[in-house]
Amino acid sequence: MSLRSSHLVFLIGSAMPVLAAGASGTLTIAQTVPLPDVKGRFDHFAIDTSNRHLFLAALGNNTLEIVDVAGGKRLHTIRGLHKPTGVIFLTPENQIGVANSDDGTFRIYDARTYRPIAQIDGLDDADNVRRDTKTGLIYVGYGGGALAVIDPRSWKITSRIKLLAHPESFQLETGGNRIFVNLPDARQVGVVDRGAGKRSAEWPMEKFHANFPMAVDDSNHCVFIGCRQPARLVILDSTNGRIVCDLAISGDTDDLFYDAKLKRIYISCGEGFIDIVEQQSPDSYNRVERIPTSRGARTAFFSPELREFYLAVPEQAGKSAELRVYKTAD
Repeated sequence: MSLRSSHLVFLIGSAMPVLAAGASGTLTIAQTVPLPDVKGRFDHFAIDTSNRHLFLAALGNNTLEIVDVAGGKRLHTIRGLHKPTGVIFLTPENQIGVANSDDGTFRIYDARTYRPIAQIDGLDDADNVRRDTKTGLIYVGYGGGALAVIDPRSWKITSRIKLLAHPESFQLETGGNRIFVNLPDARQVGVVDRGAGKRSAEWPMEKFHANFPMAVDDSNHCVFIGCRQPARLVILDSTNGRIVCDLAISGDTDDLFYDAKLKRIYISCGEGFIDIVEQQSPDSYNRVERIPTSRGARTAFFSPELREFYLAVPEQAGKSAELRVYKTAD
């Protein structure tokens, strides 16, 4: 890793392009899939890349919406959920896992028939879900501060890792055993040793608060944090938690993704923009575009395999909710 400067300042001028939807740029809108009768806000997504099936947690609607992206249509709706939040697609098992914040359940469904397979209780305010690709274990953030570790072979909780506050987005590094966890209520980023099953460090977020979305660039030892107060993208050195730099982004961010192929960061913001940030080096970043979307459209998903970015637009002003599919300009 290169030696990093402690004081890097980035100014974003008025010349930064604001591109209309569909205009030529880093993302180009390819299609829009209407989602009539879906009320309220969305939360997290997951994808089955082999079939191009996208799974959207419609939190305000208490449903999971399954969209056939290739066919440009809604394929199925799983009803009877209780504020669904985190979603995961389990590729080898061909199953879908859905965390429910209202009743504290993690529910598993067959991805072919959509029939329920199993249910795990006792996860109050269940939220984000991730899988360790090495061990196959599933991690669910929940409650006043914990990660539940779930074995998908038995669908049992094998352990619980205590945290200092409710976990928002968390990411598993691929080259090591750490989990980085956003803890906005504690004004920290927590670090977990998943091999030992316990906390190993806390990195303070003293100037930048409401840290919700997160992505990781393992190859350059970077952790990207989206903050709402103030609206900034904060880049941390993953070896020690030091803030490398920060730059202005649009307001009310909820999701961000790192595109390792193009060295770009895609940030969905409820203010009504997708912000595009280019990584010029591990220490240098520049916001190059703001793509107008719709106010409140802050939940998204990026598939590096399919080179597609998906944005959920909630129902508003009499217009139905919809899914917007963007292609990356590779």
